[in-house]
Amino acid sequence: MLNGFQNASRIPELRRRLLFTLAMLAVYRLGIHVPTPGIDRQAMAAFFEQQKNTLFGFLNLFSGGALEQFSVFSLGIMPYISASIILQLLTVVFPYLERLSKEGEIGRRKITQYTRYGTVVLSIVQGMMISVGLEGTQGPGGQGLVLSAGWGFRLMTVITLTSGTAFIMWLGEQITERGIGNGISLIIFAGIVARLPSAVTTTLQFMREGELGALVALLILVLSIIVVGAIIFVERGQRRIPVQYAKRVVGRKMYGGMTSHLPLKINTANVIPPIFASSILIFPATLAQFANHPWVQTISGWLAPGNWLHDLIYVILIIFFAFFYTAVVFNPVDVADNMKKAGGYIPGIRPGQKTAEYIERVLSRVTLSGAIYLCVVCLLPTILVRQFNVPFYFGGTALLIVVGVALDTVAQAETHLITRNYEGFMKRGRLRGRRG
Repeated sequence: MLNGFQNASRIPELRRRLLFTLAMLAVYRLGIHVPTPGIDRQAMAAFFEQQKNTLFGFLNLFSGGALEQFSVFSLGIMPYISASIILQLLTVVFPYLERLSKEGEIGRRKITQYTRYGTVVLSIVQGMMISVGLEGTQGPGGQGLVLSAGWGFRLMTVITLTSGTAFIMWLGEQITERGIGNGISLIIFAGIVARLPSAVTTTLQFMREGELGALVALLILVLSIIVVGAIIFVERGQRRIPVQYAKRVVGRKMYGGMTSHLPLKINTANVIPPIFASSILIFPATLAQFANHPWVQTISGWLAPGNWLHDLIYVILIIFFAFFYTAVVFNPVDVADNMKKAGGYIPGIRPGQKTAEYIERVLSRVTLSGAIYLCVVCLLPTILVRQFNVPFYFGGTALLIVVGVALDTVAQAETHLITRNYEGFMKRGRLRGRRG
């Protein structure tokens, strides 16, 4: 591992990409501490002290602590993710967007542009609802959270939060284009990791005060290590379908006649389903949280983390997006056609339509296994909070994102190393998937 980092420093391009990524993440973390005008920060901090294991604590985790301080990055990257979900769903409905998705780089840029517009619109809506809700919210001592309520505060909040989200979106795109890894995922990763020291400090404080037993803390630590190992194992897991290529003669040379395999990842969608599911649940719950109507408060309680209805909808959304995203990125018909054109076939399966049906059947079973794994991991924090009174909302989804993003980023860095004949981070070369 250390040798891999030494090799990374010897490649100028990779070194520049790593430094650029770290610089952009540092800019993001600095922006977390830039406050939005018109807010009593002490009252806001006291308010969030009582909301750690509620919806606000969950939102605060994914914003990297920005919501707790009500900084310019309080909305985080969630509006961008929500806009991406809407565009991907509309791609299935509208033929125009479907054609754009198949036009390669030009179509992708057009869809990205629409996603940016949708992000701004959602940020404006969320910013207005949050500003109105904050005017009617009081801290633990009865003091208001807003220093001077009115349309001036509302417009300033909308402009500030929308600009902050647009800037985060730009940072993520710059990291993806000029850095290492996926920029949006790395921003979420940085926000979650930044909360780790605070979570550890809070846990130690609860242990000193006797509210959390040492045995329970040790159990949580062991469970976290086991879950991390399980996530790494499953994320690298594959179901390999054997593929045989027939011999063919081109000119005076003979090609083919070899045996290969078609790798199907157990979790093809990676961290996309829990992120999409969380963003969908967060949006209506956030709007409901700032309304004073009784029926709206009832809905807010149903959608709060830890409620059985929230958990049920969360599981359904994770399973749906696992299958949906897999269907978007992997087309069995195209794979079967390309395999047939290359002279390949699956032993015992006829080329063409039968091969596509077989691949789709295997992919569905593998995706179902991956979706169940995601549901189990993502419900872990709810169980910890409910059963052991863990003083922070950290676990499943956050752990999955941290480990998944770390693996993807290291894999991309290894690709740069190996293409230049350097040894990767692992002694035996690149990260390889396990057999399913």
